[in-house]
Amino acid sequence: MIQRIESLGQTSSWQKMLASSFTRIPDLLDYLQLSAADIDVSEEAAKQFKCLVPLSFAQRMQKGKPFDPLLRQMLPIGDELQRVEGFIQDPVGDLKANPIPGLLHKYHGRVLLLTNSGCAGNCRYCFRRHFPYDENSLSQAKTQQAIHYIQEDESINEVIFSGGEPLLNSDERLLAWIKQLAEIKHITRIRFHSRLPIFLPERITSSFIATITSSRLTPIMVVHSNHPMEINTSVHHALCKMHDAGVLMLNQSVLLKDINDDAKVLADLSERLFKAKTLPYYLHSLDPVQGAAHFHINETQLHTLYKELCGLLPGFLVPKLVKEVAGEKSKTGLNPNFQL
Repeated sequence: MIQRIESLGQTSSWQKMLASSFTRIPDLLDYLQLSAADIDVSEEAAKQFKCLVPLSFAQRMQKGKPFDPLLRQMLPIGDELQRVEGFIQDPVGDLKANPIPGLLHKYHGRVLLLTNSGCAGNCRYCFRRHFPYDENSLSQAKTQQAIHYIQEDESINEVIFSGGEPLLNSDERLLAWIKQLAEIKHITRIRFHSRLPIFLPERITSSFIATITSSRLTPIMVVHSNHPMEINTSVHHALCKMHDAGVLMLNQSVLLKDINDDAKVLADLSERLFKAKTLPYYLHSLDPVQGAAHFHINETQLHTLYKELCGLLPGFLVPKLVKEVAGEKSKTGLNPNFQL
């Protein structure tokens, strides 16, 4: 994985930090003062979807606690090997929305660029854990094909940088893409969907911020945090730094059984995000991807939880409760019938 990251361009301090990531279950357990007897770890699950945990994220995990909510998001366990009806390899219909390599076009007005295949950490509930990235890598020729696709469709006004993890690309590479997009008159916004400001806030350098704010395009950063323990001082400062530079800051979370299926936990997350100048945006129902059924919360429980959350927060801090349905033209709202 680190070799893949290095191939994307610059080598800097944050990349050197990333090189210290945990890639072996025993090493992670040793660091957290746990043993395999404490938790149902699975090397077979790690073979199917490798173990990858940034050290900076592991440092926020509670040592000696096998059910730490941050650890449970990242640790390969035996439950992933279960085959559950309805949990499939392409749960959100990415493959049918993939007209050319490296580009997804699902919704009116916006397209998504798969800027790379690697991530800083492998979340066990990832809806793209089975995605064919090898067929969708953005080589120079495929990048130009994607740019041409965007140029030809004047209904597109927003380009979303995704992956994998778009912030693993060097500032130079990101800037080259941004410059090309800024030359297309009908593009007005660029959006980044990233877990890296949470995993490794050191990535948010002055150079990076200058890169994404360098053009006429309005920059939006959608970070991904699921639990208030993820928002430490370094993350707080990184999020504030982007906001203060004029980047619209939003967060999306995924509801996960035994991790954040508690209204008080979610309310605390919203409050911490707001202090870090980031608005709660989406609260996603789990995408039914193969290997993640043990994180599922049924819809009745979900609605009960959301009603309780709305009673704890002002409306502007309550994220939209949604799920993604393959083939639909937008996210599907799941809000039960009650008033905020």
